[in-house]
This record gives sequence, structure tokens and C-alpha cells, in this order.
Amino acid sequence: MSALGEVVRSGVGRRRVQAVVIGLSTLMAVTASVLGATLLDVSNAPFDKAFAEQRGSHLTVRFSADKTTTGQLTANVPGVTATSGPFPTVSATPHAQRGQRKPMTLVGRADPGGPVDAVTLSEGRWAGPGELVLSADTPMPERLMGSRIAFPDLPGGPTLTVVGVARSVSRTADGWVSPATITAPAGYQVLYRLASADTADQVDAAGAAVAATVPEGGVDGARSWLAVKREAVRETAVFVPFLVAFGLLGVVMSVLVVGNVVAGAVGSGTRRIGILKALGFTPSQVVRAYVAQALIPAAVGTALGVVAGNLLAIPMLAETEQVYGTATLSVAVRVVAAVAAGALGVVAVTAWASAARAGRLRTVDAIAVGRAAPTGRGRWATRLTARLPLPRPVGLGLARPFARPARAAALLVAVAFGTTAVTLAIGLVSSLAVVQDARQTDLSDVVIGSFSGGLRNAPMSPEGPRPQLTPATDRAAVTAAIDAQAGTKAFYSIARTPVAVAGVTASADVLGFGGDLGSSRYQLISGTWFRTPGEAVVPSPFLNATGTRVGDDVTLEDRGQAVTVRIVGEVFDTRNDGMRVLVDAATFPEAPATSYHIAVEPGTDVTTYLEGLNNALRPLGVVADPNQDGGVGDTLLLMGALIAFLTLMLVAVAGLGVFNAVVLDTRDRVRDLGVHKALGTTPRQVIAMVVASVVVTGLIGGAVGVPAGVVLHQAVLPAMGESAGTGLPAAAFGVYGPVELALLVLGGVAIAVLGALLPAGWAAGTRTATALRAE
Repeated sequence: MSALGEVVRSGVGRRRVQAVVIGLSTLMAVTASVLGATLLDVSNAPFDKAFAEQRGSHLTVRFSADKTTTGQLTANVPGVTATSGPFPTVSATPHAQRGQRKPMTLVGRADPGGPVDAVTLSEGRWAGPGELVLSADTPMPERLMGSRIAFPDLPGGPTLTVVGVARSVSRTADGWVSPATITAPAGYQVLYRLASADTADQVDAAGAAVAATVPEGGVDGARSWLAVKREAVRETAVFVPFLVAFGLLGVVMSVLVVGNVVAGAVGSGTRRIGILKALGFTPSQVVRAYVAQALIPAAVGTALGVVAGNLLAIPMLAETEQVYGTATLSVAVRVVAAVAAGALGVVAVTAWASAARAGRLRTVDAIAVGRAAPTGRGRWATRLTARLPLPRPVGLGLARPFARPARAAALLVAVAFGTTAVTLAIGLVSSLAVVQDARQTDLSDVVIGSFSGGLRNAPMSPEGPRPQLTPATDRAAVTAAIDAQAGTKAFYSIARTPVAVAGVTASADVLGFGGDLGSSRYQLISGTWFRTPGEAVVPSPFLNATGTRVGDDVTLEDRGQAVTVRIVGEVFDTRNDGMRVLVDAATFPEAPATSYHIAVEPGTDVTTYLEGLNNALRPLGVVADPNQDGGVGDTLLLMGALIAFLTLMLVAVAGLGVFNAVVLDTRDRVRDLGVHKALGTTPRQVIAMVVASVVVTGLIGGAVGVPAGVVLHQAVLPAMGESAGTGLPAAAFGVYGPVELALLVLGGVAIAVLGALLPAGWAAGTRTATALRAE
């Protein structure tokens, strides 16, 4: 081994604490960076690749069959590079033996190819006369292969045989049939590829140009590929904002900690540097030695971070695979290489900047300089604390940061970043709890009819299907039975009606509310609640999918009848992928109530109440059940676990940063401690002195870190909601109270004290004679 290599090896061995600090800080930064970069990569790459291969539709437009002709739909439009269509289209509800089915958007295409939106068959073959190809987005479409599905509301009531399953990256249909099957189209679908479609404004401009080629009112609806992409990537994209935030915290902390560790090593090893120079080492060799001493533990931390990032990415990649059902996704080699190179590069540059001081020192100065603080530094603080009514060891500890202001600043920064991470984590976890609470939209005690699945999934019991509301159920008798039951406080009804939305392939559920909504818990994001028939409140995903906003009108098709409603509010609701429309029951007066939600009087036994109510309902053929709304989603659980894991890593790094600073300071003043012990200072007093030296710094660090964490939370949370395709209720942002903020500031003191306990114990356990002999 060369002389330089021996210096590096001995330096790493002698500074094990600093090596651990560098390794752990690098581990955390690399772990978060691998996670964030991987999700950014895989959440976009599969969609972009499939969209390019299938020549996806940048703009999908549905034209009215009553106001346009097929000849008008073939006009040249500036900015359009390719088109497919017009294809006849209709919304039809398939017949179901039990309950209801959602309407399907059927498109007549003679073949799956074409210049735009080349549909990919994943099973079976293309549809001929009397046949149907289902979209791969249909739940478990393979199980329907070969089955016959009737569409009684289409002319002639055809029954179609499912012969294939296909995937459209543009999501242009729920199913495809032969053009001859749609004898009376409700509209025509045309697919456009655009020369420029990178922004919403470009797509909107193309949509306006298309609308100008047909008579007024000829466009029923349009959908941008950007909306389709948002829906496709939102499951994994929701993780990215907070991973990026934690990753940036980790990277910045790593830079600061590595810089402080190397700077501390240079400061505490000044005499050693002078000896190395006296032995013939050049300034360049000294700098390289200290950079290498930082890179070795950083390399270990990088390797462990890559492994941890890969392991943590597995469950999220599994979710992304479900978007397309294609090849297994994995962490890209280029991502690992870029993160590893970046981490080591940051460590090398940071270490070099700190070690450059060692290279500039003159040999004679380096040997002559002692490790004690310059005479007189911090004396004013010592005199001031001596006047305070505090034990003398505590006063000496409180004055210590002023003797080493640079080291105290490094400790303060470590505590501030640790407190920032804790504040952000607690805020995010609290916000996720609010979001989970907001997803539980029903606070009623008893329900009659449907659960979250509506009449599509009838509740089952060991004896068979539970009696449910049917079209023949006497709703007036059900209402009378609820009113007459002792213990009823209030109730409301919901009429669930599946509808089609003009220009959008995905269907929506209309929820018509009647009665007292006091036990419902829908939370508005913007706008107001509906007040009169014809007004509607919709979730954020509905606005994104339809390209509408609060104040716009939207047309809903219910069994061939068009109903136009005005959107007056945006509500938080993620069920049915957010494709819901909440209205007054009078907006769809012919839709019967499909469920009743009942709140009982305080103190009423729900079991006794159910027995009495079911005795009255049994002759009507329905049954009441306790409300079972709730449950924590897997995504929220996974996010909470990741936040906790990354926060613990950041706090550990912050604590080790404090630990490193206190160790260096304790080693520098070991002779002073020996003198104190010789004069009668007890081990407990030594511990108190060392711990007190970090209290003020910890308090200031907490006071700085908490506001930073709050600001970061207010920036990360809306980005997470936007990535998920939904706005968030106001309660999700107001999660910090005065008491919580005060405790978080004190958390900075806790981080500093925990980091100082071990070196304080070491100082207390050092023998007096050994300390006095130390140089």
C-alpha cells in the first residue's frame, strides 16, 4: 500500500464517527433519489412509449349526429397531421341479470388499425357483424370472452358476442363493434394527431379550429391526450412530490454534513496535516487524502441506498404495471447510475471544498496551531451565564457555543434540517389522515340499499343475497317506516343513476340527494353546494376528464335523454375514479332512490334500532344494515410508511450530525474537562455541561426548522393532489396548531440532546489523569 493509501486507511479508521455520519447521510439521499427518479421515469415512460407506438390521439372529438354530416368531418384543419374517422358512436347500457350496469361508449370501427389510435388486440380477434371487442380497461375482460351481452336500448336490441379484448392508449371507447351494428349513431368520433400538442393551450387551440369547421353546437365533447395521460400516471405520480422533497432535504443535508465532517476533520487534525507536510506530502496529496476519506463511506452509503431504493420501489412499480398490463417494470440502470454518480460527485466536491483549507496551510503554521479556541472568544458569554441562577456546569455549557461559533452553526443547521423533516412528515401524515377521513363521505349509522358498490354489488350474507331496493319497491312506504321508527334523528336518500357524458368515454354516476344531508360529510374544494335542481357538484377528476370548470354546463345522457346541469362546486370524492355528479334528487325525478342513509338519536342502541326497523321493512322486501363506510387505502398506507421511513433516516442523520459536532468539541476540550474533574466536577455535572452546550443551538435550530417544514408542507401537499388528479379540501392544509408547532420547536432541542448524550457519557467516563495528559 502506498503512503497516501495508508494515510487514507488510518484516517477512516480513526474517524469512525465521521465515516458513519457520511455513510448514513449519503444512504438517505440516494434512497430518496432512487425512489423519486424511478417513479418519474416509470410513470411517464410506459405511457409515452405506448402512445408513440399506437399513434395515440392527441385530440378526440365527438360530433353530434343531428347537427353534422360525415362530409363536414373530413375538412382539413390547420395543425392536424393525421386523422382517423369519422366512426359512428353511441352510448348503450348492457343488460344485466341483476342490478344495473354502467353505460358503455361503443364505437364502430371496421379494423383496429389506422393512422391514429391503432388499437392493440391483447386477446381474440376484431369484431365482425354481431360481435363486440371489449376495452382492456373493463374489469376482468378476459372472463367475458365468448359471452353474449344484450343491449336492449339500441335499435333492434342486438345481442353481441365478445370475441376480443383490445387496448386503446387514448381510451377512445369502452368497446368496439362493426360499423353496421350502430344503425342509429348518436354521434361521430374523429381522432386527431397534432403537430404541436405539448401544452393544454395548444390542444385547446386545435379543438377550437376543429369546432370552427362544423355548425354551431356540432361538437358534443372533446378530450385531450393530456387528460388521459394524467389519469394513467396519477397512481404513482402522487408519490413523487414528497419523495422529491425528502430527496432534496437529504441531498442538501448530505452536502452540509459532509462539508462539516471534513471541515471538522481538518480543524481537529491541523497538527497531523503539518506532520504529513513535514514528511514530504504535497498540498494536492493532502487534499486527495481527505477527499478519499469522505468518498469511502459515501460509496458504502451509496451502494446501500441503491439497494434500499430498489426494494422500496417494488410495491410502487407493481401498481404502475397495472396501468398497461405490459412487461414488468424495474428500476432503470441509467437511473441508478445517474443517482450514484451524482451522490458521489456531490460528496467529492463538498469534501474538496473543505479539504482545500488543509492544502493551503503552511507546514510550520499547521504544527504550531493548537486545537483550543482563540483566547478570549466567548468569554463574554461565560461571564453572562455566570450571573444566571443556574448550576455552574450548566452555565459553562450554555456559553460553549459562543467559543466555537462555526461548529455551533454546523450543529444548528443539522438540527434545523432534522426539525424541518419531522415537521414536514407530521404535516403530511396529518393531511393524509384528513384526506382519508374526507373519503368517508357518509357518517350515518344505518343504510338501506347499496353500499359503496351500489346495486351493482348486492351485499351477501351466509343465507344468500340480502334483500335490496328494486324498481318495484314502494319508496314512500320505506320513507314512512324510517320516519315512524323510534330513535330516527335524520336521514337522506340517494338515487344512483349511471349516465354517459358527451365527449367522454368513461361513464359517470349521478347521485341525486334528497332529505336531510346533515350526516353526509362531503367536503368542498371550491364553489358552493348545489341549491336548486339543475345545479351540480363534481369531483376534480370529473373536471379534468371533461375539460370543464366550476361555472360550466355539462350534458349527461340518461337512457337516451339529455340533461344539462351547471357545475357550481368542486367536491373531494375519489370513488368511481372521481367520475361522479352530485345533484338534487329533483334534477333526475324519474330516478328512484337506491339507498337510504339514517342517523340515529344519541344514546340509541343501533342493534335494537336495526331490529325494529327491519321488522317494518321486511314486508317491503328490503333490509337495513349498519353502515360500513370506511377503510384505509393501500396507497395511503404505503405513503405513510414511506414518509415514516424517510423521516427516521433524516432524523438519524441530523442526530449523527449533532453527535459528530459534540464529539469534535469534546475531544478539543478534553484537557479542560480534565481540569474540571480534578477540581471536583462529578460525572453527572460533566454530562450536564456537555448536554447544556447544545440546548440553545437546538432551540434555535427548531425555531428555524419548523417554519421551513410548514412552508415545505404547503408546497408539497398541493403538488401531491395535482399528481393524483384531484384538489384537496381546505382541512388538509390547516393541520398545524399552536401547541403542535411549539412541541415541534422543542423537538429541535430533543434532537440536539439525543445527539449529545453519547459523547457526554464518554466525556464523563474519561479518567482525569488521561484527560490531563491529552494534548
